[in-house]
Amino acid sequence: MMGLHFTGQVPFKRVFINALIRDAEGAKMSKSKGNVMDPLGLVDRYGADALRFTLTAMSGPARDIRLSTPRIEGYRNLSTKLWNAARFCQMNGCVAREDFDPRTLVLPVNRWIRGETMDAVARITTALEACAFDDAAACLYRFIWNVFCDWFVEFAKPVLSGTDEPAKGETQAMAAWVLETILKLLHPVMPFVTEELWAKTAAPGRPRESLLITAPWPVLPIDYRDAEADAEINLVIAAVSEGRSVRAELNVSPRARPELVIVEATDDQRKALTANAAVIAHTLRSGALTTSREVPQGAVAMVVGGATLALALKGLVDIPAERARLAKEIGGHAQDIDRTARKLANADFVSRAPAEVVEENRERLALAEQAKSRLEALLTRLRTLA
Repeated sequence: MMGLHFTGQVPFKRVFINALIRDAEGAKMSKSKGNVMDPLGLVDRYGADALRFTLTAMSGPARDIRLSTPRIEGYRNLSTKLWNAARFCQMNGCVAREDFDPRTLVLPVNRWIRGETMDAVARITTALEACAFDDAAACLYRFIWNVFCDWFVEFAKPVLSGTDEPAKGETQAMAAWVLETILKLLHPVMPFVTEELWAKTAAPGRPRESLLITAPWPVLPIDYRDAEADAEINLVIAAVSEGRSVRAELNVSPRARPELVIVEATDDQRKALTANAAVIAHTLRSGALTTSREVPQGAVAMVVGGATLALALKGLVDIPAERARLAKEIGGHAQDIDRTARKLANADFVSRAPAEVVEENRERLALAEQAKSRLEALLTRLRTLA
């Protein structure tokens, strides 16, 4: 009203209304209740970046923030993860090159991460422009933790420790390029750790031309996607992920190196898996990659992207004990499903309970059904082991 009265203009073109910050139980913070969290104390304990990311990640429209120290601690781990990845890159000679052109890449893993980076830039830019800060934070978290640290860095290790100098040089330059893009994307949310890393990851003898806060926002061309590289690397990721799940659910020793067997696959899939045999062995902790016309005796079959693979576990699993354990866990999930389903079928509960409690029960039911289904499938496959 003051702006209209004195200037005749609307004072704000866009308004973003912050969420109300509550405690972990959803109660409004109050000094009399003693549930107030001192932001300065949280900054001293976890760092300003972790607190900023927590508030950003939970700042959806019409949504109150339930602030708790475990959440802040979890997002602090993101900055630690990024710091360690940057340190790995630095120790392996991954520095920016002035003559590097991302359009001239050869290795599929580098072409894949180039497309993933392009997608992340587009999604995060769109989210920030729309004030969808929670969406931007979610995309940042997934891209940094899952895509870059969990997959690309792991896939790059065999290349960086190998003897193929052209491949190594390309991967070093690509890793530095992606890391610089990450620092720019993350800077609005975590300005302190990113500014520090920006300075520390500069090429030796060539300091940064500016601070990160004044560096240009990344703008990538749409043609950075490579369907062939995406198909190859996503198949490898799916195979490793499924293999890890089987190993974890059957309590296979981390020291064991079971063979991975290709049973049924297209020519392109066989070529992709064979070309990435060293990467698969490193990330899955598996032995040799072999082929067979049928699932070998004592192997657990896995369907990945339409291809049938098998993990040879004969002699590595206590079959009777694992069958008993899986049956017990399936029974526990069945009880949980029955109890939660009856609660949600109660109209009185659904109408009277807070919306977040009802939603929590629905999520719990879905997770229990998903877990039960997976364990049942695993128990069925376990019967093939002799």
